[in-house]
Amino acid sequence: MKAIRTGEILDSLHSYYVDQWDWEKVIDVEDRNIDYLKKIVNQIYQSILDTVTWMQFQGYEVPNLPKKVLFISSEELLQRYPLLTSKQRENEICKEFGAVFILGIGAKLSDGFIHDERSPDYDDWSLNGDLLVYSNLLKQAVELSSMGIRVNKHSLLQQLTTSNTLNRIDKPYHQMILNEQLPYTIGGGIGQSRLCMFLLQQQHIGQVQCSYWEETTYDQYEDIL
Repeated sequence: MKAIRTGEILDSLHSYYVDQWDWEKVIDVEDRNIDYLKKIVNQIYQSILDTVTWMQFQGYEVPNLPKKVLFISSEELLQRYPLLTSKQRENEICKEFGAVFILGIGAKLSDGFIHDERSPDYDDWSLNGDLLVYSNLLKQAVELSSMGIRVNKHSLLQQLTTSNTLNRIDKPYHQMILNEQLPYTIGGGIGQSRLCMFLLQQQHIGQVQCSYWEETTYDQYEDIL
């Protein structure tokens, strides 16, 4: 996937130009569970570890990554760091464990807020999440992938109701889900430039891709852009 997001707020991790490896996999109804989601996350994370190993053989200086991903729900993360914002919580948990998958993003937490926005007709908010790693160079968490098991008719209706977007229900896509005409799937996106930036230990996404940068961005990163 290659896209232009003109409304993006530019910083070291965000660009107007977005490039992702988007994927979708058909699954059985029995696979609509947390254990299956974790299985797929571990497979993707292992591919990143394999890439790091290959880069080491090629002589690159690579970031240190743990052998396993920590899985934690967004609610558990809130309870762990109740006084921090969601982004601050991500930074703290990733700093401690190195690689983290935050489960369950989109629904309101016990404090009345969501961890991060998610479309109500895309991922099942109870079966999705973000894969993050900690960048020692940037001193912050870096999201490499967002993924999830997609909605079925029950979660679609619940999430549309919760988000006050039931007006979408008559659209062809939504009707196909409600009538169970589409297969059950899991899918997500892996940020190409974001992953390259992290593995090559660069300070700014503009060092691994071409995009438009405002003058204020150049002023802030003039030594590397």
